[in-house]
Amino acid sequence: MSRFLSVALLLSFALGMQAQSQPKHEYFTTSDGIKIHYMTLGDKGSWVVLIHGYTDRAERMFFDTGIAQAVALKHRVVALDNRNHGLSDKPSPNGAGRAEDVIELMDHLKIGKAHIHGYSMGGALTAQLLASHANRFLTASFGGSGIQETDATLRAKAAAMDKPMPEPQGAEAAEFQRLRESAASLAKGTGKAPGPAPTPLAIDLKKVKVPVFAINGEFDSPHAKTERMARELKKFQSVVIPGKNHIGAVIPPMPLYVESLTAFVNKND
Repeated sequence: MSRFLSVALLLSFALGMQAQSQPKHEYFTTSDGIKIHYMTLGDKGSWVVLIHGYTDRAERMFFDTGIAQAVALKHRVVALDNRNHGLSDKPSPNGAGRAEDVIELMDHLKIGKAHIHGYSMGGALTAQLLASHANRFLTASFGGSGIQETDATLRAKAAAMDKPMPEPQGAEAAEFQRLRESAASLAKGTGKAPGPAPTPLAIDLKKVKVPVFAINGEFDSPHAKTERMARELKKFQSVVIPGKNHIGAVIPPMPLYVESLTAFVNKND
């Protein structure tokens, strides 16, 4: 084989790998007429559905952080912009996402079951889906979230185990300030700041059969979010990220988050 042909083949291979690493941007329309933007990456393996948090978007939370790329090495990834967020339609500007949109996206892509992972509001939507569509899960995983105690005494006991959050610094402080300003602006127009969809605390975790994972920052109330899960779930794993709060847990670099989630999905595929 000539040197020039070898170089051409190597260049072709490199360009092919680069193309595979670039996500596709697509849209679908929900049953109530909302246009939803979503991104896909990877062409083999089981599907992993990623659901971002309130006021965020799929590209920032999962692609800019490297989460999607790491998972897509062995899986097909789809991450949607929740309604009212990102490039999706906003029927209720600054409103929350809707869990049923995830199921309709899975139906649109002909995904029977998937690993479903959500951060913050995305975790609340994941919990709602676990309660209403358990048959669509391969695994369920929660970032910056979980399913709290229903009993007030147990809830207080779990919260007492958590450490107070130190004053945010640098990029964390700037992001917290952005969220405070956004909440203040919303409150001015509506009388109250809207929030993400509530976690369905009534879910019977003892009936959940799929493996469940939670990853939270050390200063993001990890015990309050996971003590009930650890007690009631049959297959549960929890990871706490040292020194991180709710915002800092998803500001790169974030190797523990990426590696832990990827390992969980790979192990339970």
